[in-house]
Amino acid sequence: MSKKFYQSIIVIGLFLVFPGLFYAYSGVPQQTWLKESISIITVLAFLDMIFQFYLSRANDKFWEGRKKSHMIKWHKILGYIFIGILLIHPFLVVLPRYFEPGVAPADAFMLMLGSYQTPGIFAGITAWVLMLILGLTALLRKRLPWSYKTWRIFHGLLSIAFISTAAFHVIDTGRHITTELGWFMAMLTGGGILLLLRTYVIKPSGRKKKTPLTTNEITKEIGQN
Repeated sequence: MSKKFYQSIIVIGLFLVFPGLFYAYSGVPQQTWLKESISIITVLAFLDMIFQFYLSRANDKFWEGRKKSHMIKWHKILGYIFIGILLIHPFLVVLPRYFEPGVAPADAFMLMLGSYQTPGIFAGITAWVLMLILGLTALLRKRLPWSYKTWRIFHGLLSIAFISTAAFHVIDTGRHITTELGWFMAMLTGGGILLLLRTYVIKPSGRKKKTPLTTNEITKEIGQN
């Protein structure tokens, strides 16, 4: 079987199968189909944001054999889709209140924001703001007065800050996040952060000097991103 097949199996296993099994056997009482659907979508969106670290050029060695332009394309598409989902996540949390008696959706939303002193909620609000900045600076990259290298480092470090706070929020407040699933997500998050740090911050010793890129090669690489 081809290397691409094994790459796909590993990705599906780590980001869908194992989390799905942890989720299915969490032992948490089931809620309404709407609440369960929102929970599943949220967990999948967060897992995709972790996957973005493994889909980046920081993990080129794993994706050997696949076109970089295709990987960059999927990095962008999945990033924009799931950032969009997570940006409306706070509103999805209170959406079921429209169909249930008791606290009104607007009151529930304000109560949630008013709980910012709770570590998990504060981390969630912080992660939301960082994610908004992350999405906007990615979308408007060519309009920013930065070089591509500066933007790439900023994007990487901001991604680390976002995923760290988001992971704490998810693990601390997630209804279906058992100890096992929490540790699994923490390990996936930590692995992604280490990949990025290795690329942008930690300079591996013994790295061979690369031949400088030509102007055309640099232009082509920037255009693909």
